[in-house]
Formats: sequence, C-alpha cells, structure tokens
Amino acid sequence: MTGAPSAIARHRAFEEIWRSPPGWGRLAAVNHTTIGLRFILTALAFFLVGGVLAMMMRAQLAAGGSGFLDSETYNQIFTMHGTVMMFLFAIPMLEGFAIYLLPKMLGTRDLAYPRLGAFAYWCYLFGGLILLGGLAAGVAPRSGWFMYTPLSGSTYSPGINADVWLIGVTFSEISALCGGVELAVSILRLRAAGMRLSRMPLFAWYMLVTSAMILVGFPPLILGSILLEVERAFGWPFFDVARGGDPLLWQHLFWMFGHPEVYIIFLPAAGLVSAMLPAFARRPVVGYPWIVASVVGMGIVSFALWGHHMSTAGISGHAAMFFSVASMLVAVPTAVQFFSWLATLYAGRPVLRLPMLYLAGFLAIFVLGGMTGVMLALLPFNWQAHDTHFVVAHLHYVLIGGMVFPLLAAAYYWMPHVSGRMPSALLGRWAFWLIFAGFNLTFLPMHLTGMLGMPRRVHAYPADSGWEWLNLASSVGGFLQAAGFGLFVLDVFLHVRTGRRSRHNPWESGGLEWAMPTPPTSYNFAAIPDLAAMPPSGAADPLWHQRDLGARLASGQGYLADPGRGQRETLAVEVRTGRPAHVVILPGSSWLPLASACALLVFFLALLFKAYAAVPLAAALSAALLACWAWRTGMRTEPLPMDAGNGLRLLPHAAARHAPGWTGTQLMLVADGALFGSLLFGYGYLWVVSPLWPPPACVTSDAPAPLSSVAALVAATASAAMARTRRALQSPKACCAWQAGAALAGLAAIWALCRIALYALPSPTSHAYAAISAAMICYVAVHAAAGVVISSHAALRCLAGYVSPARCLDVRVPALWWAYVLGTGLLALGLLYGTAHTLA
Repeated sequence: MTGAPSAIARHRAFEEIWRSPPGWGRLAAVNHTTIGLRFILTALAFFLVGGVLAMMMRAQLAAGGSGFLDSETYNQIFTMHGTVMMFLFAIPMLEGFAIYLLPKMLGTRDLAYPRLGAFAYWCYLFGGLILLGGLAAGVAPRSGWFMYTPLSGSTYSPGINADVWLIGVTFSEISALCGGVELAVSILRLRAAGMRLSRMPLFAWYMLVTSAMILVGFPPLILGSILLEVERAFGWPFFDVARGGDPLLWQHLFWMFGHPEVYIIFLPAAGLVSAMLPAFARRPVVGYPWIVASVVGMGIVSFALWGHHMSTAGISGHAAMFFSVASMLVAVPTAVQFFSWLATLYAGRPVLRLPMLYLAGFLAIFVLGGMTGVMLALLPFNWQAHDTHFVVAHLHYVLIGGMVFPLLAAAYYWMPHVSGRMPSALLGRWAFWLIFAGFNLTFLPMHLTGMLGMPRRVHAYPADSGWEWLNLASSVGGFLQAAGFGLFVLDVFLHVRTGRRSRHNPWESGGLEWAMPTPPTSYNFAAIPDLAAMPPSGAADPLWHQRDLGARLASGQGYLADPGRGQRETLAVEVRTGRPAHVVILPGSSWLPLASACALLVFFLALLFKAYAAVPLAAALSAALLACWAWRTGMRTEPLPMDAGNGLRLLPHAAARHAPGWTGTQLMLVADGALFGSLLFGYGYLWVVSPLWPPPACVTSDAPAPLSSVAALVAATASAAMARTRRALQSPKACCAWQAGAALAGLAAIWALCRIALYALPSPTSHAYAAISAAMICYVAVHAAAGVVISSHAALRCLAGYVSPARCLDVRVPALWWAYVLGTGLLALGLLYGTAHTLA
C-alpha cells in the first residue's frame, strides 16, 4: 500500500505532461492517440459519403435506360466515389490505425514527430474538403478517379472540375507522405528496449514496408498531378500529342502509383489480421520469418506490375508479357501469408468471437478476389475482360475483402482498448451477415455482366441487353450492404454511449498494447518496457510470457519512469539490436501544425482559383511557419547524460548522431528522389516515343550555354555546406559564415538556372521537349531555393547558440540537402545537355 500514492502521483504527473489542452485547445493536440482517432473518424465520415455515392450509382444502374441521373451527374458521382474511397478513406483509415496502435504495440509513448502527424491530419482534412466542396458546388471532377488524359485535359474538361481533383488529391498526398516518414522512423527508432527488428510485432513489419512503399509509390502521382495542372493552367504540353506529348505518360505515372497502392492498402490490413489472429487461435502466428520475407517481397514485386493496367493501351508485347508474369508472381508472397494464417488456426485452438467472424469473411472473399486477379494477369483473358464490369467485381473483391473486412474486425477488436467498453455481439453479427451477403450479391453478378460484355463507366444501358436482372440483383445487394454498414455505425455509437464495461484484455491477447490501462492514458506506459530478457519466441506476444507486465510497468519497473523533468520523453533504440541509444524529447501541444496546414490551404486554393498573385505569398508564409516550427526544437546548452532508469544514463537526442530528425531527413529525400526519378522517366519516355528529340523547331543556334557556371555554382553551394559542417565542430561563428556563403551560392545557382530556362530553352508551350526540360530546371531551382532557406535558418541557429560540436544536426541536414541538390542538378543538366546538342 505504501507504493500506491507514489504510483498515483506518478500517473498524475505524467498526465499533466502529456495530456492535450481542453476545449478549443484540443485543436493544438499532437498526441498520437488523438491524431490516430481523428484520422479514423474522419475516414469513416468520408467512407459514408462514398457509400451514399455508390448507392446513387446502383440506383441508376438497377434498370436499363434509367433516368435517375444524367450522364454529367453520374460521371461526377462515379469519379468522386472512386476518389473518396481510394484517397480519402482507404489509406487514411489504415494510417489512422497505425498512428494509434504502433506506439502502443512497440512499447513507446508517441511517434517520432508528433507535430508532423498533426500536420498530416490537417492536410488530409483540407484536401478532402476541397474535393467534397467541388462535389457540393457541382464542379466535381468527372473524368474518372484515374483522370486519364486527354479526357482530363483542358480541351475535353474545361472549367475547374479536373483542377479540383488535381489540387485536392495532391494536398491529401502530402499527408500520406508525412505519415509514411513518421511511421517508418518511429518503427526503426522508437521501440521498447530489447525489441530487435526480428522480434517486432508483425503489424510493425507490415507498416514498415507500407511506409517505404508510400515514400516511393506516391511521388509519381504527385508529379503527374503537377504536370497535368501545369498543362491545364499554362499550356505546357506534357500529354498533348499535337505538340510532342503523349497521353500514355499520364497512365504510366498514375499506375506507378496506382498498383502499388493496392498493396499499400492490403498490407496494413493484412498486418491487422496477423495481429489479431493469434489471439483467437490461442497460439503465436506460424512462420513469422516467412511472413516477414513475403511482406518485403510483395512490397518489391508490387512496383513491377503497373503496366498490366495498360495491356490494351498500346504498350509493346514484350512489356505486356513482363507485366503479366510479374502480376502472377505477386500471388506467391500472398499465398505464403494465407497459408501461415491457416496453419496458425489449424495448429491452435480457435475460438469464434465477433472479430474472428469478420476475419473468416476476409479469408473467404479475398481468396476469391485473388483468383480473379490471377485470371486478369493472363493477357488473352485481360484483353477480353478489360474495361468491363468483371474488373469492377475483381477490384471490389480485393479491396473490400482485403481491407474493409479486416478493418471491421479491427474496429471490434480494439474498441475495448479505445473506450473500455464492449461492442454489441448481436448487432455486430447482424452487421456482418448483411455486409457479407450484400457484398456477394452486389459483386458476384458483376463477374457475369462483365463476361457478357457490359463496359464499366457507363451511366445507362439498353433494356434488352440481358444485363438488367443481374444489375438489379447487384443494386439490391448494394442496399443490403448499406444496411449492414448502418448497423455497424449504430453499434459504434451505442457502444460508446451505453456499452457494457470491458474487462482488461478481453480477447486474452499477447500484444504489448494490452499492457496499459484501457482506455489508454495519454502517455501510454508509465515506464518503457525492457524486453531484452524475453525469449525470442515471445517477443511478439510478451503478455503470454509475462502476464504481470502491465502491473510492473504501472509500478515504474522500466525505463524513463520518473516524470520529474517535466518534459515528454521516450526511448530511442539502435535499429537492429533494440539496445537503448538515447532519450528523445518530444514537443508538446502546438498550434503550428494547424497554422502551417492553413497556409498550404491558401496556397492550393490560390492555384485552384487562378489567383496566382497570392501563390508566392502563401508559399512564403508556409516557409516562415515551417521555419518557426523548426526553430523551437533543439537545445542551447551542452547536453548531459540523463538518468533513464535501470542504472542507465543516456544523452538526449539533440546530441545523438542518429537522431530521429536525421533519419527522417534521409527518408524524405528518398521520397524526393522518387519524384525526381519519375521526372527523369517522363523525359526518357517522351524521348523514346518522339520521332525527333529535340524537334527542329526547338533548335536555337545562338542560345547561351551557362552549363559550366551553373555546375560550378551548385558544386560551390554544396561544398560550402560541407565545409560548414566540418567547421561547426570548431566554431559556431565559422559555421554561420560558411552557411551564409552556401545560401549566397544557392542564390547565384538559381539565377543561372533561370537564365537557362529563359534563354537556352524554347518556350515551354511550344513542344513537350521544352516543357519537360523546363520542368527539370524548375525542379532543381526550387530545391536550390529551399536550400537557401535551410542554410539561412541554420546560420541563424548558429548565432542563437543551438550549434556546438555535440549538437551538430543543424549543420548536417543542410549539408545532406545540398549534396542532394548537387547530385540532381548535375544529373538534370547533364541529361539535358547530353541529349540536346543545341544547348552546348
């Protein structure tokens, strides 16, 4: 009893440090539990909107020649249904679950960048509101959720309808990239002590691979959206055949994102299955190493099969065969995971609880969707079924079976964790059977209508086509599904208000997230667990080996159990071994993420409404807010080792060589490099398909050639930053001078790049060659401008005392950035001058 007041006092102190402000102050919250739940609830709201749109489509297609919707309205609804479900529901919902669950599963107190997570949420919300605002105003996009050119170009889609899609989706994709960086760094760096990579929960492995796929897969779509918006707004002909462009370039860029996205959606859902299944099988998952290998393999192979969406679009026979083989090959790692799950159930003692019912539905439906996927991977069949309702049926069997059923299972599984209350088993079972039966009644007949030749994306069909009774069955099934989802939402609402109290860990799971109080505290764990002594077989399910682990952590037996320093602290570990490395001091609640997202909202709205005078002002405001954001990190005094508990003393992350900020910068540059690589792909693709490169009309004999001066200036910029890094170890003032020199050299490089764009290139509106070349120059110039801002900010940090030989992250990041600018700049200029003889 003597320890109880101490534990209560510790809890109150931790809660005071970690809690979010009350009232309107909750808008400034950065705690991962709050942000994760915001993502989940907002994605659920978007899902309901997408569901209403789907019901309107099914009402239109229930009978041949229906006049419920005209073609214009139907096309807007069709486009927004796919856009909402793919961009505003699927990925954000899964990211929300990851943001909420991962720190709890990994035994840490928060994610690596709490403010970045809050910023990601606001970007997601604002991007989604732009899209829904367009729908409410009657100017929603109408070219399909894939926005194929030339249909989405200014000729066939005048007005701002397509711009709404391009701006809104790009805004939302910023959120996804931020989430990818944050989750990857958190999984690699913020874990319980002793949790090796080989001992992580499987869901963490799934999300690590997913995060890497987001960083590489999303930039092609972002680039494609930028290029199409520039073509629509300024006439740069990237996709205009008459001026050297090619509409297939959009398809390549879109599906470089679009097909990996299917696995970006599936893998987190499969990770949730791997996290839940052992609890109901009553044994650890079978084949842990095989599952990890299959997840990594699936992530790699998924980037090699985007072209199977383009089999009928005119790609070469050899390319089509390659993509066909890759599409069949991806079934192998999928099968490994399924057989592992089945083996887990077979070797265990399964119990049929409510979440397990949804998992059984997932196993049945996704297998059927995978079988039709293998059918579509075969070129002869693909040619027959392409652009028919057979593809629609396959897509929904894979996505709803592969994502929605696991999400529903996860919702019921972790409801007691979120609220401390149990869901209704009766309503949950009714919801399952309505959804399961309605789903199959909706999409199974679509396989038949597709085989009978019904094309997708049509708003009406002849009454005597033979498709009418099948479409009527699909529509009835769709409304049954809607009733099931309505019951699920009702169950969630009733569960929060009147659900019976849950006992702790009601599913008897071995997961670390159940070692904390439920509902969870704002700080997760009163002490960071030490799993070094855990047997390898039990690291993924620690509660099955230490059933009193929760009580021990609550009593302070672990790391960082003392809240006396009054700051948000968590433990960083070495990536591979999980040994404690340093203490991460996290920021508290802040209005800066919301303010930064609002500034970006103004930027994107100015682009949408062609108010270009406001664009640079909004960009400058965004840069200023981000600089203010970065200014509030770091230390002005030399750090001393901190007592981390268990007799261990560790330095704070400000003095760590592999601090989270350094790893995050590296991953951000990986995403940036993927965008640059997509730009190089666009240049190479147009070069290959163009009969003349460069075209004779773009030949200029008297163009200046400032290549050598540009290369020298960019090299000088990078060298100055590198020298500054070395001098920072000796003198902050010298470091400041070197960084100021880097900023000046960067300004000179921007001037020279602008001269190339203005004088060495023809007008970007004249030909795709000039447009893509100017885009590459703009890419390098924008990054040089960002380098100027980064170096200037770092110089001021030196003067303010944030830099010392021990606290040198502020000088290492600019050096890394300028090295990237140097590499991409020389590559871009070398490519332009090496392939266009008229510039030399």
